[in-house]
Amino acid sequence: MREPSIRVKNLTKAFHGRTVVDDLSFDVEKGQVFGLLGHNGAGKSTTIDLILGLKAPDGGSAKILGMDAAKNRKQVFKRVGVQLQHTQYQSNITVEEACIEYASLYAAPADYPQLLEGFGLGTLRKSFVSKLSGGERQKLSVVLALIGNPEIVFLDELTTGLDVVARREVWRTLKQLKNQGLTIFLTTHYMEEAEALCDRVCIIKSGKKITEGTIEETIAASGQKNLEDAYLFFMGEEELL
Repeated sequence: MREPSIRVKNLTKAFHGRTVVDDLSFDVEKGQVFGLLGHNGAGKSTTIDLILGLKAPDGGSAKILGMDAAKNRKQVFKRVGVQLQHTQYQSNITVEEACIEYASLYAAPADYPQLLEGFGLGTLRKSFVSKLSGGERQKLSVVLALIGNPEIVFLDELTTGLDVVARREVWRTLKQLKNQGLTIFLTTHYMEEAEALCDRVCIIKSGKKITEGTIEETIAASGQKNLEDAYLFFMGEEELL
């Protein structure tokens, strides 16, 4: 049986006595788009940090491509791209310079001009990153996550700050990358985004898994008509509708 691209088993993490990730388990298969869904503060970003070995779990385990990221950091990060919510850039660096700097870290980097075009940043190559809008910076962070030609990319709230047109541009490009075999792990609180992109979703509340399945399975299990209503149902907020 083929090893999943990501395997999370009974993952647990607490901060100052508060459990942020609570006995969480799921698998992400190669070539899937997997969405971890939940409110702000539900534990989504912490789960990514635990999978990537950026934080140590209190219990359970997480493996990427069969490896513990904390113990095999170099091997993992050669094969994985990461876009986090708050990417920091050097001051006075242009978009192109940021891309060149990231590309220099990899033996066979992607064609960054093509990626910039795909994400609607082609005309901003000579612009200083400090002059970009919040949405443009967000798109650049996704481009940089993809420059190493990763097998898996982690996207944390990838379209926060983007307008509707820019969000759909990003979706279109990610769908093309998925068709090329890229495994995508994303967190989002936009249910339309999850419905457009994800093969499977896992909904968490206070760090604990509430439900997991395909979009169709999740909607069917809730008895609702769409993913947004299903999400509210599982979060115990359907009475607000």
